[in-house]
Amino acid sequence: MLSDSNGYQKDFTDDGFWEKLRGFALSAGSEVVEKALWLYFAMERSETPVWARSTIVGALGYFISPIDAIPDIVPVVGYADDLGVLALAVATVAGYINEAVKQRASEKMADWFGESPKFRRGPLI
Repeated sequence: MLSDSNGYQKDFTDDGFWEKLRGFALSAGSEVVEKALWLYFAMERSETPVWARSTIVGALGYFISPIDAIPDIVPVVGYADDLGVLALAVATVAGYINEAVKQRASEKMADWFGESPKFRRGPLI
């Protein structure tokens, strides 16, 4: 699955990533948003090597691409494939997702959504 995400590197842009999160975060659920943010912030670290950044860009490109295995507009399961790709990328580059990365993601989620129980439960948790 991870090798499939590499074909989506061309779909990744910073603006596309933030636009996707702003527009679909509530429907995607906190699990998807958290993993996407972990990857994004890990990619920004200077310590993250090129191979890991390439993996991250491919996974985030898949996430923001309108064309994927399960269309994101399908209720409840629309983000299941996105979560799978993001989770696999997280497992692959886990060594570069440190506490600082997780803290940045947590702060961003709190800025956007507070501690809303509705968001925290999300459809994929």
